[in-house]
Amino acid sequence: MRILHLLYESRGDPFGIGGVGIRAYEIYKYLKNRHEITLLCKKYPGAEDGEIEGLRHKFVGTESKNFTKTLLSYARCSSLFVKEHGQSFDIIVQEFSPAIPTRLHSLTKKPVVLQIQGYTGLRYFQKYSVFYAAVLYVFERLLTLPYEHFIFVAESSKSNYRIGGNKNVGIIPNGIAEETIGHEYGEDSGYILFLGRIDIHHKGLDILLKAFSGFYSAFPDTRLVIAGDGRDRERFSGLLQNLPENVRRNIELTGWVDGDRKAVLLRNASLVVMPSRYEAQSIVALEAMAYGKCLLVSNIPAFSFVTEKDAGISFRAEDPRSLEEELRRCITLSEDERRKMGQRGRDWARDFTWDKIALKYEDFLSKVLEKQG
Repeated sequence: MRILHLLYESRGDPFGIGGVGIRAYEIYKYLKNRHEITLLCKKYPGAEDGEIEGLRHKFVGTESKNFTKTLLSYARCSSLFVKEHGQSFDIIVQEFSPAIPTRLHSLTKKPVVLQIQGYTGLRYFQKYSVFYAAVLYVFERLLTLPYEHFIFVAESSKSNYRIGGNKNVGIIPNGIAEETIGHEYGEDSGYILFLGRIDIHHKGLDILLKAFSGFYSAFPDTRLVIAGDGRDRERFSGLLQNLPENVRRNIELTGWVDGDRKAVLLRNASLVVMPSRYEAQSIVALEAMAYGKCLLVSNIPAFSFVTEKDAGISFRAEDPRSLEEELRRCITLSEDERRKMGQRGRDWARDFTWDKIALKYEDFLSKVLEKQG
């Protein structure tokens, strides 16, 4: 297959890369030797067209420090690219974002698969100005309607969209690297780990800082390690400066981590905390489970599998006091108790390796082409 994938976040992008980008790179790592894959990515300073990690990259749009302008420019330029070059590909995959308004189905006769990670809905009004939130809310509900082919990462995400019974829908979850399963346990190094994109509202980082400030008074020797990057990093640094100096000294920001550095952080953490206000299907949660880590998560539907599998503990979402209480509870569990939770999570995560996910993804695209005739 000649696959064109519209990927608005890519390696090296200063605005950060999250689950959308990680999923694409991991899946195509297993498919690039059997298919011709082109990633159409958002342009950023220093980005150059060419092959990266064995995948052809084409960067379009206008560079800007304003994230919204960058996305709108990408929407316009990627649409023009599809209109002009879409016929050169067998199938087109588009990562859906209401902030990137496109109508690719009307620009090419080639099948377009809309891949949807999650749903935000009314939460936009908690995060953005009323006008911008209203636009995103309407676009999220309307832009998907004309499409025929969909990939959702979770059934819970699909339920939020109006998808007719005659549409072609695949549920293909996120995954983890095969080598993380069965990884040796590390030392309990006495720190709590947050791993993910620095998006304050989405990931609940403001909640985490409030909870850790209270937690610190009883456990001054326990550190909080925050590993990740994203467009909120400057604003997040401002939140840190408002904390008492002694609390701030116990919080370490590592920036973006990958490879061995990420493995070491996961392996040696006492527990992994995920205070998100909403999620689709978290790759970080799966990775933490693969490393046998006890998870402390908000009690949102996307994390229900953590407590269902008894692989961790939940707290009341958006409640710093509840998170503080559960942090105290988790850190006072014996290492053996946390390890037993982690082992149950590891056993469950074995079915979610990227090689298996890639085969499901490949099979879905092949069937779309077969139906297209």
